[in-house]
Amino acid sequence: MFGALIAVVTALAVVISALPARAQNAALPGFADLVDQVGDAVVNITTSSVVAGRAGGPAPVVPEGSPLEDFFNDFLGPNGPGEDGPAPRRSQALGSGFVISEDGYLVTNNHVIEGADEIMIEFRNGTELVAELVGTDPNTDIALLRVESDEPLPFVPFGVASEHRVGDWVMVMGNPLGQGFSVSVGVVSAFGRSLSGAYDDFIQTDAAINQGNSGGPLFNLEGEVIGVNTAILSPTGGSIGIGFAMSSDVVVNVVEQLREFGETRRGWLGVRIQDVTPEMAEALGLEEARGAMVTDVPTGPALDGGIEVGDVILTFDGNEVQDTRGLVRVVGDSTVGETVRVMVFRDGGTETLRVTLGRRETAESAAVPITDAPDAAPSSVVLGMTLTPLTDQLRSELNAANVERGLVITMIDPVSDAAEMGLQVGDIITEVTQAPVGTVAELQERIETADEAGQETILLLIRRDGNPRFMALSIKD
Repeated sequence: MFGALIAVVTALAVVISALPARAQNAALPGFADLVDQVGDAVVNITTSSVVAGRAGGPAPVVPEGSPLEDFFNDFLGPNGPGEDGPAPRRSQALGSGFVISEDGYLVTNNHVIEGADEIMIEFRNGTELVAELVGTDPNTDIALLRVESDEPLPFVPFGVASEHRVGDWVMVMGNPLGQGFSVSVGVVSAFGRSLSGAYDDFIQTDAAINQGNSGGPLFNLEGEVIGVNTAILSPTGGSIGIGFAMSSDVVVNVVEQLREFGETRRGWLGVRIQDVTPEMAEALGLEEARGAMVTDVPTGPALDGGIEVGDVILTFDGNEVQDTRGLVRVVGDSTVGETVRVMVFRDGGTETLRVTLGRRETAESAAVPITDAPDAAPSSVVLGMTLTPLTDQLRSELNAANVERGLVITMIDPVSDAAEMGLQVGDIITEVTQAPVGTVAELQERIETADEAGQETILLLIRRDGNPRFMALSIKD
């Protein structure tokens, strides 16, 4: 019977292989109609810029005393063109882009046109137009261009990236490796990828993205742009199926601001924050480890609105905050000057504050005045840490000019819970259980109070290299 089954399977395979390719691929989507629908709005971009000349090229050899010697020295210099070395030269770079309006606005990557003094746009039909730069946003690597045309231009709309799922089909269009108009297809591999920026929200795809595809569109099957192709992960420089496109959910807001103002105008809350760990949540009495914990509140909107160090921001303008990255995104997308409601967890309960946002691009923090620290006291060992009160000398050595009081860790037991939790020599403990400390006695008092309350961990606010952060430390043996 088993042999008969093999015979049936083999016969079925023969039948399938004999079918036309069109029949075999009937279950797969066709992309030709989609290419015709959106292809005319996708462009190749060539930029030109002046760069410094490269040294090391051959220099003319002139016999000493020759009538031409003065000429070459005057006009080319003794080291080649120019008295100061090689003459500048023009350099070209290639990329991709797409038209988003019939009146000639185009989107591409900032790194495609950065430093360019001439930007040439080539359409699929061979038409070439000179583009002018409207504005750029290096934080998301987006640039907005515009071309003048006598006729309305074909354009493509943005879609909503967050409405899609991992596994959905997508199509990449652009100018890979300078080969001209090209198409590749694949699926969405992942959402929410972060590379290096505070506003990163990349779509990962296995559709082939190569050098030259930068700035081109990532389409869904409806012909909507759900991403701007930006980067690849590759040890060779070529596509290995791990490419990244900045989500349209980010790009749309950036483009609107560049179009209106020629620059971005992001909301600014004015806090320094960190993620809440499970240990920190336990120490605070939070039911779950979520939100953004405030580690510093310099002069700015948050301070004016009543936000304090140690607050955990749970919602912002009605949006739940899961972590610091989510808070940065939602604040950045908010309108400058807007007054929003911010719900924080403080002292075991929640409070709702009203904060009027500033503008991130122009925000400046005021310096915190320095007061005299108390006289140094003998070092003491607590929970495996050797601690001494902060002095003027230590303040200078530890980049802590704006820290008024605290306890400096001068030694730490490598097998202690403090070392295991990541505390280091040179850390300055400024708060314990969200109350300031400047002496070992104050620290021990906070520990005893927490122990009597049945807590197993205490929350420390430390300064390391000038940066504040919260850490949870066990107080149980």
